[in-house]
Amino acid sequence: MKGAPSSAPCRRPAAPLLPTAAGRATATSRSSNRVRKIQISCSSCRRSEELVNPLRWPVLEAVRHGVAGAAICFSLITSSLGSPPAVMADAVLDSSVPQQCAEQEPRERLFEERSSTEVTNEEIVEEAWEVVNDSFLDAENRGWSPEKWMKRRNDVLSSPIPSRSRAHDTIRNMLTSLGDSYTRFLTTTEFSKMARYDLTGIGINLREIPDASGVIRVKVLGIVLDGPAYLSGIRQGDAILSVNGEDVNGKSAFEVSSLLQETSGTFVTLKVQHGDCGEAHLFRVKRQSVAQTPVFYRLERIESEDKNIGYVQLKEFNALAKKDLVIAMKRLEEAGVSCLVLDLRDNRGGLVQVVPPSNFDGTAAFQAGIEIAKLFLDKGQTVIYTVGRDPEVQRAFVAEEAPVFTLPLIVLVNGQTASASEIVAAALHDNCRAVLVGDQTYGKGLIQSVYELHDGSGIVVTIGKYVSPKHMDINGNGIRPDFSRIPALSKVTQLISKCSLASKA
Repeated sequence: MKGAPSSAPCRRPAAPLLPTAAGRATATSRSSNRVRKIQISCSSCRRSEELVNPLRWPVLEAVRHGVAGAAICFSLITSSLGSPPAVMADAVLDSSVPQQCAEQEPRERLFEERSSTEVTNEEIVEEAWEVVNDSFLDAENRGWSPEKWMKRRNDVLSSPIPSRSRAHDTIRNMLTSLGDSYTRFLTTTEFSKMARYDLTGIGINLREIPDASGVIRVKVLGIVLDGPAYLSGIRQGDAILSVNGEDVNGKSAFEVSSLLQETSGTFVTLKVQHGDCGEAHLFRVKRQSVAQTPVFYRLERIESEDKNIGYVQLKEFNALAKKDLVIAMKRLEEAGVSCLVLDLRDNRGGLVQVVPPSNFDGTAAFQAGIEIAKLFLDKGQTVIYTVGRDPEVQRAFVAEEAPVFTLPLIVLVNGQTASASEIVAAALHDNCRAVLVGDQTYGKGLIQSVYELHDGSGIVVTIGKYVSPKHMDINGNGIRPDFSRIPALSKVTQLISKCSLASKA
């Protein structure tokens, strides 16, 4: 029954995307008449719908993130995805999904791949130019302007570009001229490594995408060929309906990824729908090696004050961070601690090892940072603000529920506390939930997006930055702690109380 097409065909309408809870959809036109984009904000991620110009050039923007540090959303563009041998899969037809569609469009066409040889060198250069022109934020005020950038375009395209390697060199030089160390070119190999970063343990990357009726669903936008999910029959574009029987309707892509994480070698059962209107199937997928827990905790005794405190070290932000942190802190609370210590020293976020391997937060890093901060904040309190040229980047992340933990909190930071860690530190400090102890933080508060170009290469572009709930620009400044060494618990509670009273006043 694996991969069986729906008996009721389906048509994907060309209607504009609808707003989501996380952001609003916008339709924009690039300066060139060749290309038109439709974008949607999902959590802090954005993707382009595939639109095709008269020359059949599909616009495939693999990743566009408005996230702290350099958070990355992934969309792998794979070749023709035929059904694997039946022996590879364990799928059962599920007819519970209603069929209300008129015509079925082959799923392969949703992710049509265009040969890189069909794209001219000049088109690749102009595509990179347009991305910068649409989205780049000159966060360090180095004199960028649309007029100067247009002159740059005219200069580089004034003569033919004889080879693809020359086109890539031209893009590198264009990006270097911006004076932003985080905006740079990625070779096809570098982009491929980045795009295949697996947050789930079964070889897929997930995104929140509206279906034909505008309902937001979690779909497979990246899949590792010959990975566990692919060999089981799951395909790019499939919607995840449930994980081990738990309905994922209304959950974010990060939350679904967290449900998939577990010990290597165990199995997970997913209910998956092929396309917006296809039948649902159950797939039993064997997990491969996944991220290790980033949490270490212990109970400590302060003899001088006759009290116990709970110490929790968070080494990095990944899909396991929130779940394991909650477990650790609840166990410490059950042990009767008077205060919690959250150690974020040397935590630079969540690293994706591409070249150069620095300051690249994964999707899980940013989202986990937001979710972890919310564990301690009152409903309605701001976690962080993101700002940029694009209105969709300008967002406020706010706690939606009451806090899970209310004990006094000490956050340990140092010069290597960066990116997603700074989001947590700033949110807890500015909302009077914690005191900061240690050294001034790194100061990495820029937002990057990663775009795939038509030949499989990519560019990383700074599109915004984030600021603290008290509107402090973190980038280049960092966060100054309250104490250099852990103070007496009485001073901790006094400072938090004083901050709260001043905030209310």
